[in-house]
Amino acid sequence: MDRNLDHPLRTTLVNELHARPSPRVRAPCHAVYLAFKEPREAAARDRSLDVAHLAQLAHRHGAPKPDEETSHYAARLGRYDVTWESHTEFVSYTAIAEGLPARPFDPSAAAIFAADWQARAPGRRVTAVMVRVEQMPEDQSGIERELADWFSVDSLATFWVLDKSALVASDFRIDPDGWMRFAVFVRPDLGSGRTGRIIQRLCEIETYRAMSMLGLERARMLSERLNALEPELAAMTGDMENGPAETTLHRLLSVAAQLESLATQSVFRFGATRAYEAIAMDRVRALREERFKDRQLLGEFLTRRYDPAMRTVKSTEARLNQMLERTGRAGELLRTRIEVERSAQNQQLLESMDHRAELQLRLQHTVEGLSVVAISYYAVGLLGYMSAPLAKSAGIDKTVLMALATPVVVGLVWLGLRRLKAAIHHS
Repeated sequence: MDRNLDHPLRTTLVNELHARPSPRVRAPCHAVYLAFKEPREAAARDRSLDVAHLAQLAHRHGAPKPDEETSHYAARLGRYDVTWESHTEFVSYTAIAEGLPARPFDPSAAAIFAADWQARAPGRRVTAVMVRVEQMPEDQSGIERELADWFSVDSLATFWVLDKSALVASDFRIDPDGWMRFAVFVRPDLGSGRTGRIIQRLCEIETYRAMSMLGLERARMLSERLNALEPELAAMTGDMENGPAETTLHRLLSVAAQLESLATQSVFRFGATRAYEAIAMDRVRALREERFKDRQLLGEFLTRRYDPAMRTVKSTEARLNQMLERTGRAGELLRTRIEVERSAQNQQLLESMDHRAELQLRLQHTVEGLSVVAISYYAVGLLGYMSAPLAKSAGIDKTVLMALATPVVVGLVWLGLRRLKAAIHHS
């Protein structure tokens, strides 16, 4: 078959479906899980540092060095099967070993991830989980006594999963050694694949829950800023009708710029929060949990403790968007008001110009009349001087001659000015 027909990314995309297989393990066993995230700009982090940190762990245990461009790594480190995965904002390590520590949830079980190695991680821990997997005893009455010894009863959730093939319990608290603990009791006939998927889903639920909760802190900080800006926006909106429009618009643009900056800073975190919440709830549904006696379900625990936080994030995001929309509408109204005011000013200016033009026209007519008189006066005077000798020889009085010539001169001057005016207009 001609592989040139394939899209350049076809093989990569297919391999992505198989990049994160579920572990296969049988009870009794235990798992240690870590997730590290850069405190800031984690999505744009230098991923080579994550691979270098993984290489240090592999080198300590004589395992093969990971490829520099890899996003998934699996190897046998001592008695642990270790899996490393690189995600958008974090990296995760899962170490699973057969058998159980002598003491339940013994911190020594996490020795595969030494404290000094964790301290040199490029990011900081967002999740640290221990999972203890035992076979289900025939007498289940003893399980509750064990859970009471291991967990805080007031927040303990205990529930069946996968059609009652396993029982899961956790109080979702961090113990003094920094670990969140899960206890899993599986039926003897449960396959290794299902056991591995239970471990994987529990770790994923805690990781994506923790990652989504990062949006809550952003929402709290954002709420403080919005609480400060909202009264200012409300005051400007109230002053729109009577206050100076241009001054109000400048103030409004300042608030709009601050809101846009807040939206730019928060858009990724809020989008990631929605995605992480969706994944976490999808993993909860995949467990197909059922009630164990009168204990609370995982879904019930999340509904009371987790859902309010997610609703806070969503309401804060909606509030920010509403304020942006209100600012945009107010800005449009102010710009419309300014345009109307300027149109009115332009109309007044045009009317003033028309009035001035009319005055100038009247003045021009007045000047034209005076010009006719003035020119006629000088013309009649000149004519008088010129015709004086002729009038004397003809026996006509000079005054009478000038009086007779005056209407003719005035008419000729007026006619000449009219023609000159008409020629100027047509030129």
